[in-house]
Amino acid sequence: MRRKPNRQMPSDTDKPYSTGADPITGPSASTFARVGLLIYTLLIVYASWYPFSGWRSIGMPFWAFLSAPLPYYWTGFDVVTNIIAYMPFGLLVVFALYPLVRGIPAAIIAIFAGAALSFTMEAVQTFLPTRVSSNLDFITNGLGSVLGAIAGVMLSRAFLEQSRLLQLRKQWFFHDAGRGLIVIGLWPLAQIYPQGYLFGHGQLVPLLSEWLSHWLEIPIDLGALLRQDMELSAQQYWLAETIITACGLTGAVLTASCMLRKHSPRAILLGALLLAALAVKALASALYFEPDNAFVWLTPGAEGGLLVGVLMLSGLAFAPQVVQRRLAAVSLMLSFIALNFAPANPYFVDTMQTWTQGKFLNFNGAARFLALAWPFFALRFLLHPMHRPKGK
Repeated sequence: MRRKPNRQMPSDTDKPYSTGADPITGPSASTFARVGLLIYTLLIVYASWYPFSGWRSIGMPFWAFLSAPLPYYWTGFDVVTNIIAYMPFGLLVVFALYPLVRGIPAAIIAIFAGAALSFTMEAVQTFLPTRVSSNLDFITNGLGSVLGAIAGVMLSRAFLEQSRLLQLRKQWFFHDAGRGLIVIGLWPLAQIYPQGYLFGHGQLVPLLSEWLSHWLEIPIDLGALLRQDMELSAQQYWLAETIITACGLTGAVLTASCMLRKHSPRAILLGALLLAALAVKALASALYFEPDNAFVWLTPGAEGGLLVGVLMLSGLAFAPQVVQRRLAAVSLMLSFIALNFAPANPYFVDTMQTWTQGKFLNFNGAARFLALAWPFFALRFLLHPMHRPKGK
């Protein structure tokens, strides 16, 4: 009696690479686009309703802005910004619907979704004293959704089926890395908002203190309560910044590293990620303050943290995936704890006195939200069972 040959299923690293379409089931949905759409929608909501305080009714219906005259004062900057802000939304809606809905129907859904989102944002702004509902904003946001939807329809096939980037993504990253790529792609953008410590994301204590003080109508400093009025010396400030920078850097880069396949250009990709984060940080500092302050954040403590973080990553980047994932989570938690326990950096406080938000008020709200929320996005990816290979 002849024995049947033993046929093993190919492992994750042995699977052949494709262009994104399965010959039997057809093109697959893009997790990257759907998660990206969710996060981008949250950013729009935060930017539109920031600073979320002073809610009141002015005795007008929330839809009154639609029939109001066009604003007398407006600038080309405002128009272009509103259009550009909603273009990614329209594009991501089309990509998220693919392959269930394609072509013109997908574009129509994206346009109506953009209009509905913009209407909701403007309607709620009626009850915010620091914001002004505007039919011009509604029109320009809708135009941005239209342009984004058109671009999405034109680029769907190239980006979701035949893209060279999609092939490289399949060759370099594990198949379940879609959500992680969204998270790690947001890390350089999280550097835009000015922060007291380099890579110090998730500083919630000052924000909670502000909310409690406003709610209870008495000054409350949760940071002082945690520290029990402990004063830090200059050396201790330096050490705190070194720990926060090193742990924040290690956690972020290991989050990216644990998604890479063995044969990927690991050193190049991780190095490019770090350089992108530092470049965004320098560019944002130059725009927010002045070009001479582009590297104002590169203090001795930050330099020490960068050196320690790079030394740690030089060995950990080649550790087993499960080790990288766990150490990334631990590093981000340590950075979060140290950041919220340490007092405000006095040098950073002095620098912030020269910051005038001006036209970037809406954008700064979204940037602040990203700087606060990024560690929680990363920890959810690192700790959630559905994002880990079985047995890890």
